Amino acid sequence: MSLLASLSLPLLRKMDPETAHELALDALQMGVSVPVNRPKDDPALATRTMGMRFSNPLGIAAGFDKNARVIRPLAKLGFGFVEAGTVTPRPQAGNPKPRLFRLTEDRAVINRMGFNNQGIDRFAVRLARLHRPLPSGRGAGAGVPIGANLGINKTGADPERDYPALVARVKPYVNYIVLNVSSPNTPGLRGLQDSARLRSILDAIAERHPERPPLLVKLAPDLENDAVGPIVEAAIAGGAQGLIVTNTTLARPATLLSPNKTESGGLSGRPLRTRATEMLRLVAEASAGRMALISCGGIESGADVLDRIRLGADLVQFYAAFSYEGPAILARLKQEMLDRMRADGVETLADIRGADL
Repeated sequence: MSLLASLSLPLLRKMDPETAHELALDALQMGVSVPVNRPKDDPALATRTMGMRFSNPLGIAAGFDKNARVIRPLAKLGFGFVEAGTVTPRPQAGNPKPRLFRLTEDRAVINRMGFNNQGIDRFAVRLARLHRPLPSGRGAGAGVPIGANLGINKTGADPERDYPALVARVKPYVNYIVLNVSSPNTPGLRGLQDSARLRSILDAIAERHPERPPLLVKLAPDLENDAVGPIVEAAIAGGAQGLIVTNTTLARPATLLSPNKTESGGLSGRPLRTRATEMLRLVAEASAGRMALISCGGIESGADVLDRIRLGADLVQFYAAFSYEGPAILARLKQEMLDRMRADGVETLADIRGADL
């Protein structure tokens, strides 16, 4: 079924990218090409972090399912965990269209969506529905750990007020929570990564929510290298359990070939790989095993996944590669990981985590 879904991609690529994305969400919501039963993962791919077991370390990054519409279908495709969002307190339309661009020659994407979403009310209702018993009588939930990615509105925002309020709405339903303070498409948002401001937000959350799921902070790849250490320390001191490294970049590598390379917004996909890997090393060295790390940016192969784990990542996420290749990428990545692990005599992912630091 994943192969059939992937074969439809040439038709989708002839459409406007945002229209194609919406059609893909509609298809998943209707169960088109979604298996009845989730594929069973090889035990060698299992990993543990944040007090949870993941049958494989592959997650879908925030931005694909902004409104928590297709969490269960994505889990059934074979992702090891699913992150929905970014969601904001109030619905917002986002930036003017067009705002999503394929860079096919570079296997990349540029977006300036601007946190378009239906707001926390509808998001929370959908999360709550995941926990209702299924008609088949089988257990509720998504079948894999799920996360909620939280942001603030473009206007009228008060981060110290809004993030704790958002946490209150999602914490009964998710396994972890992410603070998005690094999107380049909301004015002023990246300033919240400043160590003092980040600590202020985390303290506000801790005061209101002494008990909650693990909290992670998503970082930008465009941080100065010497800013990484203070941010990591602020996150730890504020009670965060993990970091996602990284969001999209405003940088434009000289190697870009696509005519769309001059569009404004955040760049993701293959061109982000080098900086995302460098940032992971910096964050892993600064955190020194004190936090869970999720690596995101330019992941396209099983070798990429294992390389990030060797640099200290507990889990990985991708989105651009999924949009180019479709659901079939999941089986490919898992098989490539297993082949390399067996060739190298690696029995579990825990055996190589942080080996290259």
